Amino acid sequence: MPMELSVLNIEGKESGKKVTLPAEIFGIEPNEHVVYLDVKHYLANQRQGTHKAKERAEVNYSTKKIKRQKGTGGARAGSIKSPVFVGGGRVFGPRPRDYDFKLNKKIKVLARKSVLSARAKENAISVLEAFTFQQPKTKSYLGLLQALSLNNSKTLLILDGHDSNVYLSSRNIPKAKVVTADSINTYDLINAERVLITETALPKIETLLSAKS
Repeated sequence: MPMELSVLNIEGKESGKKVTLPAEIFGIEPNEHVVYLDVKHYLANQRQGTHKAKERAEVNYSTKKIKRQKGTGGARAGSIKSPVFVGGGRVFGPRPRDYDFKLNKKIKVLARKSVLSARAKENAISVLEAFTFQQPKTKSYLGLLQALSLNNSKTLLILDGHDSNVYLSSRNIPKAKVVTADSINTYDLINAERVLITETALPKIETLLSAKS
């Protein structure tokens, strides 16, 4: 069933307008497994994968046999590079690798729909009038959050397109993030306590998530 929300202005008051959240995006039964897969895929892509440890063949030590084979009373040893010695090479050490894995587009779309639907059921979505700032000012964005009583909450603001003034105003606020409708991801939607969507961004979200489903 479609959900109807009041559109708020940047002063946190109702503007008198209402919008209807499409049920096919904001009203489906959340699929927890695809959400898990999409978050796992996102976090895997954040890993640099540049870890490296030297193995036996790469340690820069002499290859001279360090002691005679027999008669020492201890185990035989042929190289100081052996992993059993301090400073020797590591056994099966980490090597540079890419942690990315294939995830179908339909799974990503379903994951985003699932999280948006869950957020809608939790009443954690607010729709704002389209706005901008005359210049980048952290104080302006803090004023917006204060008007919405979200000073200490993690927020995700979704705009219809890139707005440098709004983005730069939010950049120094630890719990605030600003993205465009075409770059939303499941991880950000889950991580935010409150999802703020501008009125003009809603049609773009609907178009993007409906076209690929």
